[in-house]
Amino acid sequence: MTTPLWNGKPYHSLDYMLRERFGEKVYKVTLNGGMSCPNRDGKIGHRGCIFCSEGGSGDFAADVSLSVTEQINSQIAILSAKRPIHRYIAYFQAYTNTYAPVEYLQKIFTEAISHPKVIALSIGTRPDCLDDKVIALLSELNRMKPVWIELGLQTIHEDTARYIRRGYSLSCFEDALSRLRAAGLEVIVHTILGLPGETHDDILETIKYLNATDIQGIKLQLLHVLSGTDLAADYQVGKFEVLGRDAYIDLVIDCLEHLRPSIIIHRVTGDGPKELLIAPQWASRKREVLNLLHHRMKEMGSFQGKAL
Repeated sequence: MTTPLWNGKPYHSLDYMLRERFGEKVYKVTLNGGMSCPNRDGKIGHRGCIFCSEGGSGDFAADVSLSVTEQINSQIAILSAKRPIHRYIAYFQAYTNTYAPVEYLQKIFTEAISHPKVIALSIGTRPDCLDDKVIALLSELNRMKPVWIELGLQTIHEDTARYIRRGYSLSCFEDALSRLRAAGLEVIVHTILGLPGETHDDILETIKYLNATDIQGIKLQLLHVLSGTDLAADYQVGKFEVLGRDAYIDLVIDCLEHLRPSIIIHRVTGDGPKELLIAPQWASRKREVLNLLHHRMKEMGSFQGKAL
């Protein structure tokens, strides 16, 4: 059996990186900047991506009626009551977090990154919402504290991208990634494993493609079918099946083996809100899934980058 390389985990986890970089455990506080999305307000479409809930992937974000500082403080109060935590990442998660005038973005991002307990800023957005002025702002903030940009690619396959109503081409992603990296910003890419119509090999093509790009992190997200989405309507009439737990674990292991060790693994499953989750129900037992994944990888002698 191969000895795990990263403090008991057979892949380069976010937790390991944060401890190495900042010297202690760090938690995220999820924020809502009050923005929409061009895939919802009519610029590209009105119904959003096919899998996206009404919360715009920000179902765990703080109350948008609060100021950014109030959102941060309210989440710190909850988290610090459970465990001793001293440092946090401010994560703008809900909807598209660069889809606003640059003056507004400067205001809320500066407020977040200036919080004394915030050590980094993470911003979830779309590659088609990153003009040069926005990237210049992000680069300026990155000189204060680390700024990470999270891009929702999901897949490299254009047929799948059309089905999920992503609304931009792969070349758009490539252009945004190039400009972000030229500005010195770290990039984390979101993928979804188990999208309808995609085979095991299709998914690995996305992973191999990303492994060859200049990204610093990746999220491997299990496809969740959430109530109220168009994806749920397709699922309920039998247009596709979701992955079983064992099949998903095998797929994640294969993906990790095809990612170079320097890529930080920010997620290997996902946190669908239990009140909205239709399928797969096993996904709600996240700790169980992670334990099984780690056990299986250690038994197999598998680790990140093994297949490279």
